[in-house]
Amino acid sequence: MNPNILRTEVQDFIKSNLNTEISAMIFKGSPFPEITVQELANQIIAKGKSVKKLPTWFHQNNIYFPQKISIEQTSSEITALYKSELVEGNSLIDLSGGFGVDTYYFSKKIKKVTHCEINKDLSKIVGHNFKQLETNNVTLINEDGIQYLKDNDVTYDYIYIDPSRRDATKNKVFLLKDCTPNVPETLDILFSKSENIIIKTSPILDITSTINELSCTKEIHIVAVNNEVKELLFVLKKGFTDNIRIKTINILKDKKQEFQFEISNEQSLHKEYAFPKKYLYEPNAAILKSGGFHEIPQIFELQKLHEHTHLYTSDNLIDDFPGRKFQIEKIMPYNKKQLLKYLPEKKANITVRNFPKTVAQIRKETKIKDGGEIYIFFTKLQDNSKVLIINNKIN
Repeated sequence: MNPNILRTEVQDFIKSNLNTEISAMIFKGSPFPEITVQELANQIIAKGKSVKKLPTWFHQNNIYFPQKISIEQTSSEITALYKSELVEGNSLIDLSGGFGVDTYYFSKKIKKVTHCEINKDLSKIVGHNFKQLETNNVTLINEDGIQYLKDNDVTYDYIYIDPSRRDATKNKVFLLKDCTPNVPETLDILFSKSENIIIKTSPILDITSTINELSCTKEIHIVAVNNEVKELLFVLKKGFTDNIRIKTINILKDKKQEFQFEISNEQSLHKEYAFPKKYLYEPNAAILKSGGFHEIPQIFELQKLHEHTHLYTSDNLIDDFPGRKFQIEKIMPYNKKQLLKYLPEKKANITVRNFPKTVAQIRKETKIKDGGEIYIFFTKLQDNSKVLIINNKIN
């Protein structure tokens, strides 16, 4: 951490160069003898990445930004705020503190928060930034979080951990046990220090496999922002053995789409299929990740098009459906000539669901451009026929 970066003239330079071409700036070199051009470039890039992801940090004066990878890997403020709504009490320890965004929001709900970060420079940066943000109830520990737990006889209301999803050679991993630290292997230690554990994982992790790796899972939260799944949260309660509840949330600009169910119910539900009716529904990304495909029709009185086609239909419009809604205009067999005849302008929004071709392949074959007011689903019906469902979107 170079304290010269916090000088007023340097901070002004960073702010005024957020839209500057970095390569050109590097070529010119640093105008400040005590600061390398690489340090300046990193501050500009990292601050630029925070505009939408971390607006509190972006707008606060005298914030010191870490290496840009720390900004890329940290939670957004939107998802950190959601996580903070899952906790309450006196104490929480964040075992993988990083840039401290989750810690900051936990500190709004918990009286005393401990932030563990093994990287000395990053821990120092977080400490400086928390002073600027007037966050005074966080203790910073520059140690490995698991080792700190082992070495200290302290218990907490909550333990939060976001294990690294890369191995020793920086390759992505897809099982929780392959992350660092190995959470399944350390559960006994974690439960000896707290009855409540929250584990943040990548959205690419398989939910069923992760459940099998863990014990005492009480809830799984699937958090999406603008229909993109950002993270999975596994909430563990010591001694919990009842049914696991899955909660999905899709955070949109002006509202939240929420949906929940118990895993055991999903597996035993009656399955009902139908051919397309007047309206078509596509669940949001969080629900699609959850696997709650047979809970949807039960709750909203819909019918599914096919066992593996996660689209639903009805004669009456369901206004509060948690996803996209369409009015069906036409259904036709998959036929290139018929489709192009129907689309003289060769423009449409295309989605594939349970269909043997990708969107890219379809666009290449048909020369249909993206956009416009028409939405087409290439899919299969309950009799396995391949069809095109042409729709108008309902806002």
